Amino acid sequence: GQPVKNEKHQHDTEPIWNGGLLPRLGLMTAIMVIMGNMIGSGVFKKAAPMSASVQSAGLMLLCWLIAGIISLFGALSNAEVSGLIAGPGGFYAFFKKMYGRAFAFLFCWSSFSVLQSASIASIAYVFGQSANTLLGLPRLSASWESISIFGVFFPFENFGVKVFTICTLLCVTMANYFGVIFGGIIANISTMLKLLGIGVLIVLGLAAGNGSMDNILPLGPASGAEYGDLGLFGAMFAALLGAFWAYDGWNNAISLGGEVRNPKRNIPLALVIGVAGVVGVYMLVNFAYAYVMPVDEMKALAASDNSIIGVEVMRKAFGNGAAQFVAILILLSTFGAMNCQLMTPSRMYFTMANDGLFFKAAAKCHPKYHTPSTALLMQGCWASFLVLTGTFDQLTDTVIFASFIFYGASAFGVFVLRRSMRDAHRPYRVHGYPFVPAIFVLFCFALVIVTIIQQPREAIIGLVLIFTGWPFYFYWTRRRPEA
Repeated sequence: GQPVKNEKHQHDTEPIWNGGLLPRLGLMTAIMVIMGNMIGSGVFKKAAPMSASVQSAGLMLLCWLIAGIISLFGALSNAEVSGLIAGPGGFYAFFKKMYGRAFAFLFCWSSFSVLQSASIASIAYVFGQSANTLLGLPRLSASWESISIFGVFFPFENFGVKVFTICTLLCVTMANYFGVIFGGIIANISTMLKLLGIGVLIVLGLAAGNGSMDNILPLGPASGAEYGDLGLFGAMFAALLGAFWAYDGWNNAISLGGEVRNPKRNIPLALVIGVAGVVGVYMLVNFAYAYVMPVDEMKALAASDNSIIGVEVMRKAFGNGAAQFVAILILLSTFGAMNCQLMTPSRMYFTMANDGLFFKAAAKCHPKYHTPSTALLMQGCWASFLVLTGTFDQLTDTVIFASFIFYGASAFGVFVLRRSMRDAHRPYRVHGYPFVPAIFVLFCFALVIVTIIQQPREAIIGLVLIFTGWPFYFYWTRRRPEA
């Protein structure tokens, strides 16, 4: 997407990008969007199940570090590509240049049908559940809650939380509908506040009188620890999946390429600064958890469905008032993450529709607000439907490995574009080339293979869901053949 030359909106001095999107967001907002996407509910919840997997605080922290470094390698690799191909559409524009329209379409379709929409729905639902702990939202009678569709979907179960969640989703969708500036303001404020809150949590945790450095030990496997069939490797793999879920979202700001000022400079910078910042935050907060709470207590929390380690650590250290503070912090964190998650993927669908490869209505750019208004509404409604079905966690589990297929493909694109666009100007070249992108690609490949071996049913279901887009692709390409 290049700016349309010599064309300016009557009320703006910024150049209008293809499709009518305006570059209004600066570097700081791009960083806040990335950090806001990444910091959701995972940092407050994943330490307990990760500790249960590896049975060692030191190994749990090592998993957070490894996942952070791998995510940073992915961000560095994508920073080169985003500097080379900047504009609206993000990964759709990347994949179309690297591998053609069919592969680009598959990524965007899977994002709309499951990956991004289910992620938005699940984060929004955690927000609703957190609100429920404070407000006590109403429920319907048992007879209503037992009504099912095909014995799988229970739309009226936990109905108060679902209605609250859907209303919140639609409100955030409308805030983004009325301008990228509103979405950016929400991202800036919510991300700064939750970083401040997490900072307070870290300080309180490390200052706790009942904390001990002995809780961090041993740094390696605990004596007598028993692991599954794949031994320590399988345990580390399971813990890494939890960490990667918490780190996920670093790539979403790339989709705002048409609305970030000087995107070839600012998006690569935002990727590196944002991901590195989150790695530091996650290491500190999980160190604080381990300092206060021994591994055995973390493992016990992992067995309880309703326990959140961030809340329980503060309860143990400072009582119920501190636990209430963390519950409010989770509300704020999930609200900010929901806004950032909802803000970016709609730009992909907008670009796809302009290419004739998505529902035609999604190509509309609002004439006044310069936002992909219809794409935003479609995404908000579909995510709300997933909330109502209550199946978003299962959908996310079945396709989580698919995101690493596409992440690996995007990093491998560094090698592809070094050949196909050899002489093009690159504002940023990935440091450590070719090792950094190669390590990331190999790790993604290993993660996908191990998932297929460990969870073949979920992998097959995930692939089937992704390839449901093929009939649409053939229909749309017949209507508008590729030039």
